[in-house]
Amino acid sequence: MRTLLFLWFPLWLCAQESQKQRPEVTQAIAKMADTIVRIEVISEEGEDGRMRRDHAVGSGSIIDAQGNVLTNYHVAGRGATFLCRLANREEIPATLVGADAMTDLAVIRLDLSRRRSKEPLPVAEFGDSSLVSAGDTVLSMGCPAGLNQSVTLGIVANNQMVMTRFVGDMDLDGESVGELVRWIGHDAIIFGGNSGGPLVNAFGKIVGVNEIGVGSLGGAIPANTARAVAAELIRHGKISRSWTGIEARSLLRSQADKHGVLVGGVLANSPAERAGIKAGDVITAFDGTSVHADCAEQMPDFHRAECGLVIGKEIDVTLLRNNQPVVVRLTPVEREARVAREVALSTWGATFRDLTTVSALVNHRQDRKGVLVHSRREGGPLAAAKPEINERDLIVSVAGHPVANFAELRARTLEATKGSADPVPVLIGVRRGEAEILSVARLGPEPEPTTVPRVPKAWAGLATQVLTPELAKALDLTVRSGVRVTQVLPSSGAAEAGILMGDILLKLDGKVITSRRQEDADSFGTILREYPVDATVELDLLREGKPLTVKMALRERPAPAPELPSVRDIRLGFTARSLGFDDRVDRGLRESAQGAVVTKVERSSWADLAGLRISDILVSVNSQPITDNVSLRKALDTLFKERPQHVVFQIERGITGTFLEFEPNWDVLEESSLK
Repeated sequence: MRTLLFLWFPLWLCAQESQKQRPEVTQAIAKMADTIVRIEVISEEGEDGRMRRDHAVGSGSIIDAQGNVLTNYHVAGRGATFLCRLANREEIPATLVGADAMTDLAVIRLDLSRRRSKEPLPVAEFGDSSLVSAGDTVLSMGCPAGLNQSVTLGIVANNQMVMTRFVGDMDLDGESVGELVRWIGHDAIIFGGNSGGPLVNAFGKIVGVNEIGVGSLGGAIPANTARAVAAELIRHGKISRSWTGIEARSLLRSQADKHGVLVGGVLANSPAERAGIKAGDVITAFDGTSVHADCAEQMPDFHRAECGLVIGKEIDVTLLRNNQPVVVRLTPVEREARVAREVALSTWGATFRDLTTVSALVNHRQDRKGVLVHSRREGGPLAAAKPEINERDLIVSVAGHPVANFAELRARTLEATKGSADPVPVLIGVRRGEAEILSVARLGPEPEPTTVPRVPKAWAGLATQVLTPELAKALDLTVRSGVRVTQVLPSSGAAEAGILMGDILLKLDGKVITSRRQEDADSFGTILREYPVDATVELDLLREGKPLTVKMALRERPAPAPELPSVRDIRLGFTARSLGFDDRVDRGLRESAQGAVVTKVERSSWADLAGLRISDILVSVNSQPITDNVSLRKALDTLFKERPQHVVFQIERGITGTFLEFEPNWDVLEESSLK
């Protein structure tokens, strides 16, 4: 959903001008405006072997006093957390009540216990969308681009808009939205963020739910459909529909003399196949109720009739076969999703899907046993397996035990890796097409980042530059080699010896420092590192042209950034290391400064969505001070044990500091990690 911010303000002015001229528009806005909700959602989708999280903004309408909000599936259907902003600027979290991909509708419920106001919720009223006609005045209301509640004005252009083959199908999680919906087309412009907001008539009633844009037109799901779907989602949390396995289409042009719907295909092992229905049949009636479609606009009527059959009740299906009437008996079953929702398992570095009736057929399976690889992390266990395991492969066994679904895959993985701190080789049975393959993958917990034990090195705590002949001449010095001090670090041997910036170091323990060329830049440091860490050296130097001899104690060199211990948290998606000496010097921090420096943030992770960035210094996590990698690990483990509603990172960024707050979905986080 792209946002054209530069167009929004002029359109708002146009709407304002129209209101002055048309009092019914002003009345409609006044009636509906307070019911509009801006929905901030963090959604999840499997990608690259993990659940990728995205932050998006949509719109919705409050439809009852219990705080149920109607919006689109593509706004809320994959949501992990929701934060809703009401017209009075209250911000209230919400939870998903239910979602229906086939109609692109969803209902979320405001947590009314978190309200500040004691006033009753404003509630929108539905209109009758069957009465909508081309030319009717309509208002598109919502929160474009995450802005406050806004409105654009237009008219109905088409009250039976469908997706033609020239535009393409609209697919949501494997479901074709256009099978059941004929949109209300209108020119009340909608932008990214308007999705889920209401299309309102001149009486201030919802006649549609804005969903799509086609060319210069917007498309809204009719209110009669939306109201029925929302009611069932609120009652049951899902939509129950019947399924026959018939793949139907409108009649061919060459069949203009016929009445009915053409069977394009029949899915194997479906009720339709068991009833004997065949491709080429023309269905004329379901249990005595006539069905007909000679164009795409009429197909949603057929699909609604098919999905509305009573589950488990045998019915008569009347059809034409070779121009002869035939009646068959068919028993519909409950319709399930065409594809299952993907789930991540960090031990495998992959996301998986269980098989459904339809996806089993697509994968040429006679049953639904096995787990489909949905995505994998490059360089992860499946990519490194021998032979490698690919996306769309079907996992049928783990460590010699068959797995029928994701729950069994997870359980068998736990058994195979139990008690091991490192990945272990596990035998994996794979079905690839018609072939059955055995592979070996190393599964287990990802190791914490490790550092190689460092060798102690002597360190003076100063930086130098080569005393080149050109520099010596410019400084009016007669000496021909040495180094000039450019920096003296705090709490170092050089600082305690009283060495100053600008001093010219000539000799070390009586030996001339032979540095004359730029290539000799590290020669002084190399000489120092040959000394033990507790040695004391004598330096002959020039200060403002006068000779001076000082003694300097060497110390162990502080660990550089790459050698500092770090913590990688795959659950929140970031890596951080202890704050080091070099960090304090480079950032101009006080010597007592403590914390953990963020070195990596995974794209679309909870840390990323919270606003954490590379080079941030974590100071505290939910008020627990962070002093180093150990305290950071302890604070993160405490989070996952206590599962607080709010997580607050206190950070220092550049020359300032701030607080980052987010509300992770703990249940999802625990499902995706296997310990």
